[in-house]
Amino acid sequence: MAKPKKHIDHLIRDWPYEFGDVAAREVTGADGRKVVQMRIDLGVLQMEIAGRPDGWRPEGFDTYFDHLLSLAFDEGEEFRLDSERRMEVDREFVQFYHRRIAWLALREFRRAVLDADHTLALMDFSSAHSPSEDWADLHEQYRPFVLFHRTQAAALAEVDDLDPEAAVDAIESGIERIQQVFADQEIDLELDEDDDGLIDKLLELKNALSEHYELEPPLSEQLAEAIAREQYELAAKLRDRMASKPHRKM
Repeated sequence: MAKPKKHIDHLIRDWPYEFGDVAAREVTGADGRKVVQMRIDLGVLQMEIAGRPDGWRPEGFDTYFDHLLSLAFDEGEEFRLDSERRMEVDREFVQFYHRRIAWLALREFRRAVLDADHTLALMDFSSAHSPSEDWADLHEQYRPFVLFHRTQAAALAEVDDLDPEAAVDAIESGIERIQQVFADQEIDLELDEDDDGLIDKLLELKNALSEHYELEPPLSEQLAEAIAREQYELAAKLRDRMASKPHRKM
């Protein structure tokens, strides 16, 4: 009886890595379950499509974050993020980052939004319970980047659903959230280069969608222009339209 192969030479050979390219695919596992794979320079990452990407269910929970929420409830004021818990939080951040990137490459935008929301919620929790500001900052520095991915994914999901107006709304909402983070972190966008033009890229996407679908300017922009021109009757009508517009949440 031939010994099972333990190497992945065939995977590496048949799926070459290209620097700068995020290559991902959804495949079927040996037991019939769907998994997502991402090609990296040192091999292939394989991730579960739900729960934790590595498939681990800590104490029966879907994610380590869910487990932490249970511990915080049980331990009350005694709850602490000790070194072991902080290590597991860091692991979960990295795993969800990899899968979020894979979902974006696969144009699975709704799934990318869900994974981004998980990361943001875990970031909120870990920052609130962080034993030090430095450890919290290790994660908080990436909040604008996660929000950027979330905004992109939310907008493109609406485009896939043939609702470009909702896509523009998602971009505007995302930009506001990113700007608020920069304000909270006291970052001057005119002087800081670490944002890597995130807002500019979202504005480019918004303008491209508006031009392609021949959309009228968002109500907020129309309102600002009406007020600037002292067209107060029009401004009142626009405010009424904004108030009656259904709130979308991605």
